[in-house]
Amino acid sequence: MKQIIVAIDGYSSCGKSTIAKQLAQYAGYRYIDTGAMYRAVALCAIRNKISDIRNQMSEITALLPQIHIDFAIQPDGTQHVTLNGEDVEKQIRTLEVGNAASQIAVIPEVRRFLVAQQQQMGKNGGIVMDGRDIGTVVFPYAELKLFLTASPEVRAERRFKELVEKGEQPVMADVLADVNDRDYRDTHRAESPLHQAEDAIVVDNSNMTREEQMSHIYRIFDEKCK
Repeated sequence: MKQIIVAIDGYSSCGKSTIAKQLAQYAGYRYIDTGAMYRAVALCAIRNKISDIRNQMSEITALLPQIHIDFAIQPDGTQHVTLNGEDVEKQIRTLEVGNAASQIAVIPEVRRFLVAQQQQMGKNGGIVMDGRDIGTVVFPYAELKLFLTASPEVRAERRFKELVEKGEQPVMADVLADVNDRDYRDTHRAESPLHQAEDAIVVDNSNMTREEQMSHIYRIFDEKCK
């Protein structure tokens, strides 16, 4: 049976990564977390003392030739992001890095740099890739496209709980503001803005349990593979 490309797009904190990981495991496919790739670039920028991203785009672009991003399979089967050979999975999941990644993602040179890598990773199919422009830019010919959405309030609550579980002390109002800011940047950037592909299947998981949404998505995948 031919292995297809599954492109999952959607707003921040919709559970794209969790859904993509589980679907990849279900299908026996490779999972590519494109958001983690932008976070890795953001972490590199932060480590190089780049704090004013909007006014230091040229400095960020200059770093790109020095950046190598990959995914290392762990003993338990999970994947960790590596930056120049260093496991940075934990470091890239902070609110600071996430906010910086959203700003860096508007830089055309960064997007082209990472899109080229993503297309290379998926050239033979058998992948599940999630992000903001997978079904519109990276793989517009993907056999299955999903577009995930949920209300900003629900997404902020999910993100808040996630940060608390990691030992951080977020303020709910700040998390909601960050979600709204990311939505605006993602949908209004000049390079590859977030929007639903015409042939994407919309999944609104605002009121779905994790089990309900995965059951729904498995059915969609199985039907497409038929």
